[in-house]
Amino acid sequence: MLGYLRNPWTLAAGCLLLAATAASAESGATQKAIAARGALNCGVSSGVQTGMSTLDSNAKWSGFEVDFCRAVAAAVLGDAEKIKYVPLEIKTAFATLQSGGIDVLARTATHTFIRDIELNVEWPGVYLYDSQGFLAKKSLGVKSAKELEGASICVSAGSNYELNLADFFRKNNMKFTPVAANTRDQNEKNLASGRCDVYANVLSALAGAVSKLGNPDEWVVLPELISMEPIGPVVRKDDARFRDIVAWTLNALIAAEELGITQANADQMKASSTSPEVQRLLGQTGDFGTKLGLDNAWALNAIKAVGNYGEMFERNLGEKSPIKLQRGLNNLWNNKGLMSAPLLR
Repeated sequence: MLGYLRNPWTLAAGCLLLAATAASAESGATQKAIAARGALNCGVSSGVQTGMSTLDSNAKWSGFEVDFCRAVAAAVLGDAEKIKYVPLEIKTAFATLQSGGIDVLARTATHTFIRDIELNVEWPGVYLYDSQGFLAKKSLGVKSAKELEGASICVSAGSNYELNLADFFRKNNMKFTPVAANTRDQNEKNLASGRCDVYANVLSALAGAVSKLGNPDEWVVLPELISMEPIGPVVRKDDARFRDIVAWTLNALIAAEELGITQANADQMKASSTSPEVQRLLGQTGDFGTKLGLDNAWALNAIKAVGNYGEMFERNLGEKSPIKLQRGLNNLWNNKGLMSAPLLR
């Protein structure tokens, strides 16, 4: 023992081993808590965000964020219905995650330096590449955001979009009057009532607003896109295993689209496909679920719950939805987009 203490390198190695043991003790705690309560606590938008998170009159949730929650619940618990949805505005979303009030934040949240470094949270992946722009009434007669000198602009209070807006106007030596609201719903009402001239938000939110505001021909999205917004699910940094589960759930949905696996054919593909990639993803070979602490049908369950990434996008945000958002950068990497998944091997 004395020899151990006299050797600083051995002592350092021992400290590192103890630290690693302590860290690994934390890993998996979130998954155990989910299993014990029998439900995933998933943070989503407030329930009025068309395409992302909507709560209807029958208390049924739907939307892109909601589907991602369903995929994670299916992967972890084998049942996409075992979810407690927690509606959150961005001002309280990260604090709720930090405090353990939710297991994963699935509502739209842009990955930024300060959030990553200072909030003890991390993004396991990007499920939507979006861009911030401006929505205006055509009758305003504005053709460019650079014509918005002195305009009043609706924006979400405390959001990344508020900071982007200030940067854009400062860079272009223009002034504006912010009309900040706590919810997208209030921003849309302020725009419709004339309390602001223009609404600044990401394109998915602006498309959702147009679908609710009435005649779409009355509105125009100005050509300037002032930021790239990589948006994805958020987890706490203190549980590496759960981070991996959320990351690989997203990866599985993306890989499924690339491999031609759909919600409708997933069982058939598992039974008959001779593709090694399909066999690994759907749990026929490789024992990958066990490596995550899950059933080997984890990816199959997620895909059967919500479909592949493309199906999830089109149903909630794309041509099959009221939003009609072009996939653009959210296409697969082999179709001029940025969506790709690491190899499952």
